[in-house]
Amino acid sequence: MLTRTVCSLARFVFLSLVLLCLGYQKESESIVSIALHPTNANILYVATNDAVYKSRDGGGTWERFPSFSARRVTTLAIDPLLPATIYAGTMGDAVYKSPDGGQHWLQHNVGLKEHVSFVNQFVLHPALSETIYIATTVGAFLTKDGGREWEERMNGMKEVHIVTSIAINLKDPTILYGGTTGGMYRTDNGAMSWKRINNGLIPESELASAMALGVNAIEIDRTNPNIVYAGTTKGLFRTTNKGEQWERIGQSLHDLFISSILLHPTEPSQLYVGGPKGVWKSADSGKSWQAVNQGIVTLNIRALALNPKSPQILYAGTNGSGLYRSTDAGVNWTAVPLKAAPAAIGSG
Repeated sequence: MLTRTVCSLARFVFLSLVLLCLGYQKESESIVSIALHPTNANILYVATNDAVYKSRDGGGTWERFPSFSARRVTTLAIDPLLPATIYAGTMGDAVYKSPDGGQHWLQHNVGLKEHVSFVNQFVLHPALSETIYIATTVGAFLTKDGGREWEERMNGMKEVHIVTSIAINLKDPTILYGGTTGGMYRTDNGAMSWKRINNGLIPESELASAMALGVNAIEIDRTNPNIVYAGTTKGLFRTTNKGEQWERIGQSLHDLFISSILLHPTEPSQLYVGGPKGVWKSADSGKSWQAVNQGIVTLNIRALALNPKSPQILYAGTNGSGLYRSTDAGVNWTAVPLKAAPAAIGSG
């Protein structure tokens, strides 16, 4: 009896720590996801534990959208070609789509398994607006019609169920990376099949563990897509040959749990990572790091976003003290309160 009690207590403590790291708390300003308009730096969307917000003036004022799902929104994405189109993934209610900048939302779940409990991330094809991939707790899925119908794409990945992150090569969109609870996979044919690429990332002997190595974030170098970064539950990794070999970098980081990665779009030696102990910046491709948290009250970072047109502008979402913006590449941060007005009519 005592042994069972101790084991149960240990499981409870472990799950509590995992949930704390992932940020599943009920603070009203726990930021879950940030999505920036691809061409208009003033437009951004933010999902919290409670709602989805939109700003048209860089965070000065906000619209709070009426609840379109009974479940919590977990991730947001903007169509880069038709940026009035917004996608929202949820925790238990799969996918919603807005064609008009968030004013109206439609459920898009045909073909998704009924038990898709958590949508972790979207990636959209850079040239084919209606081709979208999602990472979920029951695998990777693809739609070619803007979400009206989905199909599972798990060939070669069957030993893994939870796909935690996904990224697409913008120069060759047939190449994608899928982060899972068992390491990393790559497809070279648009997710028709996947290949496991864990050399240097996780020993094969550890793959039997249910949570061997969760890949929370993937970032591909836009200037050299052979270079890929993986933020995991056990540190930061980098490959220079599309994942055939990984190396651990960022050993000086205080966090092993990396929740977010950002790369400067034109100066890829500059990168940022976020985790339970704040935001860190490297100017030398991850060889050295410095903490850049001036002004941030709660250091547990859940989301980072960088404006591709003005990369000195960054946003950080925290688990507890809301949203922050930096206009000087992370040197200083200012809180951005989500003061919501009634949702306006119109798109954009």
